[in-house]
Amino acid sequence: MISDYRCFFCFTRAFEKLLEKENISNEAKASFTLDMISLYQNNSDDFSAPLFSMKLHKILRGYTHNPDPYKMEKKENNDQAMNLIYEFAKLIKQSDDTFSTSLKIAIAGNIIDFAANDNFNILFTIDKALSSEFALDHSKQLKKAIENAESVLYLGDNAGEIVFDRLFIETINHPNLTYVVRGGPVINDATMEDASYVGMNDIANVISSGFDAPSTIPEKSSKEFQLYFQKADLIISKGQGNLEGLFPLNDDRIFFLLMVKCDVISEFLKVRKDSLIVYNASF
Repeated sequence: MISDYRCFFCFTRAFEKLLEKENISNEAKASFTLDMISLYQNNSDDFSAPLFSMKLHKILRGYTHNPDPYKMEKKENNDQAMNLIYEFAKLIKQSDDTFSTSLKIAIAGNIIDFAANDNFNILFTIDKALSSEFALDHSKQLKKAIENAESVLYLGDNAGEIVFDRLFIETINHPNLTYVVRGGPVINDATMEDASYVGMNDIANVISSGFDAPSTIPEKSSKEFQLYFQKADLIISKGQGNLEGLFPLNDDRIFFLLMVKCDVISEFLKVRKDSLIVYNASF
């Protein structure tokens, strides 16, 4: 796992905002804070940011009885992205390089991440992405891998972002692509409900990982997912959370697509924050 002590402070900021959203007493907020500190202390020797987040959300649900605290925000992000889809589909169609343009738009959509930052401007981010170069650029290798793959497994990340994934998937038009969402609500990550809402089911086979961590951890996922994962010729992994879970596997089938949103990932990949990344460890 890619984690260090700074991840804990990122969680404290995110959950402070989340606690303010919830209608619970100050005593409950204080009690949750102690639970969070205790959870970190008990897991600090083998800290995993995705698993820590999953456990924290489970603890929080015990206080709030709210199974999906970002439900409203996810719908708003999906609606905002859907309102832009025809504009960007036209932009992709008119571009000289439809693959690169749709890829940059899909990666720019990764800015929609309430774990890292809930203050973002998707239009500004996409506009900047379209005029930027990839900091790590294995996009040509990705394009060739897509052309040669009999089966593609595409691991999604956030709601809203899923709409821009859809544009990229429509552009590459692979006949045997499966899109994966989380097994249940966690942060603003996309679930089966989001996939249905934005029409992902119309263009791809959609399955759940069967696991509600904000990452992909194959050994903890459903048997169905594990079978797809084992058989895929190519795996496209969106976002920092999936990178944290999958990078240690050193699997040359995996291409990581993400926007770098924190110092921990920036230092790990040796690139600047806000960089666009298309990365495969075998190149």
